[in-house]
Amino acid sequence: MPPKKKAAAKPNVSAEELLGHYREMLLIRRFEEKAGQLYGMGLIGGFCHLYIGQEAVVVGLEAAAEEGDKRVTSYRDHGHMLACGMDPKGIMAELTGREGGFSKGKGGSMHMFSKEKDFYGGHGIVAAQVPLGAGLAFADKYKGNDRVTFTYFGDGAANQGQVYETYNMAELWDLPVVFVIENNQYAMGTSVKRSTKSPSLWERGAAYGIPGEEVDGMNVLAVKEAGERAVAHCRAGKGPYILEVKTYRYRGHSMSDPAKYRTREEVQKMRDERDPIEQVREMLLTGKHASEDDLKAIDKEIKGIVNEAAEFSKESPEPALEELWTDIYATEIPQEA
Repeated sequence: MPPKKKAAAKPNVSAEELLGHYREMLLIRRFEEKAGQLYGMGLIGGFCHLYIGQEAVVVGLEAAAEEGDKRVTSYRDHGHMLACGMDPKGIMAELTGREGGFSKGKGGSMHMFSKEKDFYGGHGIVAAQVPLGAGLAFADKYKGNDRVTFTYFGDGAANQGQVYETYNMAELWDLPVVFVIENNQYAMGTSVKRSTKSPSLWERGAAYGIPGEEVDGMNVLAVKEAGERAVAHCRAGKGPYILEVKTYRYRGHSMSDPAKYRTREEVQKMRDERDPIEQVREMLLTGKHASEDDLKAIDKEIKGIVNEAAEFSKESPEPALEELWTDIYATEIPQEA
């Protein structure tokens, strides 16, 4: 299977579409910045993995999705929740372990769900969500409802064995699943260059007959265009598709990671030259689709939404002790006769 070139962005994009992408990516950026602040204040406990820098990936792919399509991802999941339309208040309340959260404050950053928005987690075990994504796609194929599942995982997870077991089954059964490898260059603190000899990660699907491509994950329009190709492939009944989306996270692996395995200059260069939000901002301004004042107004509006979510999370009560016994498989152990 010869490698495909990176997808080029569509030049004929409407002002409305550009503004929508800008707003959604900015919401994720501001939300994650606020989450980082709350973590520093001790209001968020446990693990917290921020999505800053990777916004174009999920915003671009959600633009290619349709109503009823499903998504499942790893622990770096806040951006996926926001992009699929989950309420920022419920997300932030879950981060702070409050009753108003999507998992009633019991799941935290890594484990929240929304059946209403077809968001199936948030999973803390590396690559555990990959076979689950194939399972969701299997259910849709069985029902014959023309739905597609987006299964997200990272470059580190791409080295896990269950990924390849899932590839085999997904291709064997022609499952409508898009495997999205969010290659942000570092698996925790290990550069992808040190963790694999493969020239690319998407090409590993060739062993199973799964097509795919590499995508510029810092360009929201390129991601959307590639997403549309992947979705069309799945809806046509041709089985799974792999997208290796080359992106970059600005922060450490988690809030406890000082990220000393890379230089400040490397991160700053990416911010200065490849930032996904700044790229769209520049397109809006140079194309005269929006003025500086327009974009400042959007930023102010987004900050208001995020601040409101933070206040809601602080005011929402902690779960009652009785909640320890709810949402579990069994409430009591049956006694032997």
